[in-house]
Amino acid sequence: MNRVAARIITSVIAFAVAAELVALAAYYVDTGALFYVHRKAYPEPLPTPEDRLVVREAVHPYFGFTHAPGTPYEIPETLRAPGVEPPRRTTNNYGFVSAHAYPFRRTRDDQVVVGLFGGSVGVFFCELGAPRLLEALKRDAWFRDREIVPLCFSHEGYKQPQQALVLAYFLAIGQTFDLVVNIDGFNDVALATLNAGRGLESAMPSVQHMDPLVALINQSALTPDKLDSLSAIVSGRRRLTELTARMRSNRIATVNAVLERMYQRGFDDYTRQLGRFSNLPSNPPANALVQVATAPKDASHAPSAAALAATWTSGSRLMHDMLTARGAAYVHVLQPNQYWTRRRFSEAEAAVALNEASPYRNSVAEAYPALVAAAKSDLTARGVAFLDATGVFDDEPSPVYLDNCCHYTRVGNERLADVIAQSILGAAGPWR
Repeated sequence: MNRVAARIITSVIAFAVAAELVALAAYYVDTGALFYVHRKAYPEPLPTPEDRLVVREAVHPYFGFTHAPGTPYEIPETLRAPGVEPPRRTTNNYGFVSAHAYPFRRTRDDQVVVGLFGGSVGVFFCELGAPRLLEALKRDAWFRDREIVPLCFSHEGYKQPQQALVLAYFLAIGQTFDLVVNIDGFNDVALATLNAGRGLESAMPSVQHMDPLVALINQSALTPDKLDSLSAIVSGRRRLTELTARMRSNRIATVNAVLERMYQRGFDDYTRQLGRFSNLPSNPPANALVQVATAPKDASHAPSAAALAATWTSGSRLMHDMLTARGAAYVHVLQPNQYWTRRRFSEAEAAVALNEASPYRNSVAEAYPALVAAAKSDLTARGVAFLDATGVFDDEPSPVYLDNCCHYTRVGNERLADVIAQSILGAAGPWR
C-alpha cells in the first residue's frame, strides 16, 4: 500500500510539474514574458446598462444624454503611462470631461481653441491623444508661440447628428473655436443599427445609452425579459471582476491558464448578453415619459449602409458650414476599427480585439465601405477636410486595440494623434 501511495503521489507531482511547464511555455508564447514576473492585461468588460446610471448619466434636453456635472473620471489603469499619475478629472458644468467650464472664454489673444468631438473614442483621445496632438502641432512655426487650448465635447455613444447639435448649441451661446476635430464613424453605423433593430429611428440617440435612462424614468419599461437579461449581465460582470482579481493574485501558471479560459468564456457570454439586452423590446413606447422617434411604419427593414452614411456626412457638412462661416477650421476623421481593417493581429491582440459574438461586428463590416465612399463623394468633393484613418494601424507592431468594441491603447491614441496633426497642417487654416 505504501508503494502504491508513493507511486500515486509521484505521478501527481510529475503531472503537476509537467502541467506547470506547459502553462509557462504557453504564457511565454502568448506574451513573450515569464509568468512569475509578469502580469498580462485583460480586456475590461464593456459597461453594463446599470453602470451608466451608476456613473451619473442623465437625459439632456438638447444632446440626448450626458454626464451629470462633477462626475469623477479616471483613465483606466491599462492606459496609464508607467510611473505617471494621471490628472484627476471630473465632468464640467455641461457634463463633459474637461478642466474648463463651458463656454470657454479666451484670456489671451494668442490662445488657439481646439474642440474635440466624437463618442467614447473621442473621450479617450481627449485624455491620451490630445497631448501628443499638441506636441505635433507645436513643431509647426504658426503654432509654436501660441497656447493651444483643447476642449473636449466628446461623450460615450454620441453619433451624428449629436455632434452637430452640440456644436450648434455652444456656438449659439458664444463658444468660439479656431479648429474643430471630429473623430467618429463607428457609433454612426454600429449604434444606429442597434437603434433600427429596436424599431427606432436610426438617427436618434443610441438606444444602448437612452434605454436605461428612459427605463429609470419610466419603471414599467423594464419588462421581465429585460430584468432577467440585466440580472445575467450584472452577474456576469461580477464573475469577470472576481476572475480578474484571482488572476492578479495567483502565482501558479497552470491555475492561470484555467482561469484565463474561464475568463474568456465568461467574457464572450457577457458580450452576447449585452447584445441581447440591447435588442429586447421594452414596454410600448407610448408608456415612456421620454419619447424617442420610431422608424417609419412603412420601413420593412433596417436602413441601408448608404442611408447611415448619408446621415453621417450630412451632420459633418453642417459642422463644416457652421465653422467655416465663423472663420474656424474643421477636420473630420473616420476612426479605425478592428472589424474593417487590413491589420494583421497577433494572437494575443486578436484575443482582446476580436469577438465573433460582438453585436457591432457585422454592421461595421457592412457599412464602413459606404462611409469611405460617401466621404469621397459628399465631403472631400465639397471641400470638407477629411481624414480616412482606417488604415493608420496597419503597420503598427504594438497592440493598438484595447477591447473588442472600438477603443485604442495609449500607442493607438498616439499613432492616431500623429496622423491627425498631419491632416490639420494640410487643411485650410491660418497656419497655411
